[in-house]
Amino acid sequence: MSEFVRKDYFARLKQGLTGRPNLIQVIVGPRQVGKTTLALQLKKSWDGPSFYHSADLPSAPDPFWLEERWQECRASLPAAGRECLLILDEVQKIPRWSEVVKKMADEDRIARRAIRTVLLGSSSLLMQKGLIESLAGRFELHRHFHWSYGECREYFRLSLDEYLFFGGYPGALPLRGDEARWGRYVRDSLIESVLGKDVLLMAPVAKPALLRQVFSLCLAHPAEIISYQKMIGQLRDAGNTVTVASYIRLLADAFLFAPLERYSGSRVRQRGSIPKIVVLDNSLLAATSGRAFAETRSDPSAWGRIVENAVGAKLHEWLQERGGRLFYWRQRQDEADYVLEVGGRLLALEVKSGVPGKSPNGLRQFANSHPRAEKVLISQSSEAGTAGIRRVALDEFFLDPGSIMG
Repeated sequence: MSEFVRKDYFARLKQGLTGRPNLIQVIVGPRQVGKTTLALQLKKSWDGPSFYHSADLPSAPDPFWLEERWQECRASLPAAGRECLLILDEVQKIPRWSEVVKKMADEDRIARRAIRTVLLGSSSLLMQKGLIESLAGRFELHRHFHWSYGECREYFRLSLDEYLFFGGYPGALPLRGDEARWGRYVRDSLIESVLGKDVLLMAPVAKPALLRQVFSLCLAHPAEIISYQKMIGQLRDAGNTVTVASYIRLLADAFLFAPLERYSGSRVRQRGSIPKIVVLDNSLLAATSGRAFAETRSDPSAWGRIVENAVGAKLHEWLQERGGRLFYWRQRQDEADYVLEVGGRLLALEVKSGVPGKSPNGLRQFANSHPRAEKVLISQSSEAGTAGIRRVALDEFFLDPGSIMG
């Protein structure tokens, strides 16, 4: 198969490396979604000297390694007469990386050196910490996510149901014909790499075994509201709610989960709410469930969780790019699956995956409490909408999440 170019991401990055101001281009996102591949595609198309270096080495390189790579790029300038492209991958693994980048970039700016810089990282926490501390005002951030349904349909010929189960990791999808092999790849090459290499590097983890238990528990409750106290009741050697909450935050910073707060209209009350855990790619759910695609698809309850979680993950991704906030809402027995604040608008969403008897009553109850809210039902079918409720077909939503805005 020919190499696939993620056109939107490529175009945005290319634009960021053109003209003024000359900002450092920073790419963050999950492991194995094609960040490095896209950067190398850009390098291949670059008209001028270009260099790619990765800090993902057996032992983390020191700051002098970073300076040497930069000097190599500088040395190419006199003979080239054109801009030089410097790509540094997994840069967050270098101690004091942001201080060195600031120093070298400021020297280039003062000396008017024509160097364009791209930094890549797979740890949101470590990257953002360095950017905020040392590089404020000097960078432009590009968030790269798991492959979309449109991309997977175009390149891998996935149906929507296959996408909802097998997810959007491009390295795993060619193996989906052998589900056992696919599952081993996701567990061993994706999950273990993130837990073993990224999460434990981000912050001191006093109880690594507990971290893994928290990860497994979150996977067992996708798109579900689960209190920290209930989590502790299901964990061995659980510690306290502060520890569990901090581990969930670490897993979120590694692009595994998005813990959602309950919408109350009051930010103070939202911060202390019970979280709803959204898993950011359904392959993590499927590969650890022990259930085959056909079995999961034929179980209305299990499939409903798969669909609701996938919608939440796509909403989270879409709002990261557009701006806005994502919540859930529940009051006694009434629940709105997702609540969005975006562009001055308030939207309440219900996800209907074909489970018999499921009605959008939660939307109506939410609207009674928040009259300005727009009600949206995301449905497997394209049947006509109920009065006052905008209906969006599931495939339409995954091809264009903005369709919920009407």
